[in-house]
Amino acid sequence: MKKTVLITGCSTGIGYVCAHALHKHGFHVIASCRNEQDVERLSLEGLACIQLDLNDPQSITHGVRHALELANGNLYAVFNNGAYGQPGALEDLPTQALQAQFQTNFFGWHQLVREVLPHMRAQGEGRIIQNSSVLGFAAMKYRGAYNASKFALEGWTDTLRLELMDTNIKVALIEPGPIETQFRQNALKAFEQWIDVENSPHKAAYDGQKRRLDNDKSNNKFVLPPESCIKPVLHALTSDNPKIRYRITTPTKVFAVLKRLLPTRILDKILRQTA
Repeated sequence: MKKTVLITGCSTGIGYVCAHALHKHGFHVIASCRNEQDVERLSLEGLACIQLDLNDPQSITHGVRHALELANGNLYAVFNNGAYGQPGALEDLPTQALQAQFQTNFFGWHQLVREVLPHMRAQGEGRIIQNSSVLGFAAMKYRGAYNASKFALEGWTDTLRLELMDTNIKVALIEPGPIETQFRQNALKAFEQWIDVENSPHKAAYDGQKRRLDNDKSNNKFVLPPESCIKPVLHALTSDNPKIRYRITTPTKVFAVLKRLLPTRILDKILRQTA
């Protein structure tokens, strides 16, 4: 019998390519998207796709129920992927902006996992894969809201792994780093919604930030395509002993080493120069 995997945030990027790849590898994939038009598009592409909005607790509950129906009650894995980045200096971000960031990137994931865990316990196995970031352990300026949500996710996931060690439910973190997706376009919308550029002491820096977010392509020479996440996700799903963390891009691997080796003040100087 095919194992069923529920993936959030499948309209584009990592979620989209992993949904199609896992489908081709023989998994029963249940992709989810926030917008109905994306649900229809992925359904036409041959995927089982449901509507699930991480900003809406009722939508999460309905989405989990729908996924369990499609899985005949046997949901093997969840790949929590749906997220966005909220740019801006922390002093410019209203509390509502951080609340919105955490609802999508953290609280929605918490609710979803809580709702699927009883089913995984009952069936005696499961996999929970969390898509984190290099920004889940290395803070960078003007990314404070996203940093905070991913730092929280890393601690939450480490705790969950410890609490599930006496079960056959395995937990893993994916830490991609720079991936070529529509992440910048979505971040630009969030930036324009919440940041008052003209009245900010960071106005000059924001001009550069906006130019970066406006670009169709990343200028980062280490950027990888979203397909680079397929192999780690597959390993996390199929290995008898999945890794705790899958570090994918060069910056993620380098900063993981530097954080262990360098004094914080020296690492701060490096991170301060990172775009």
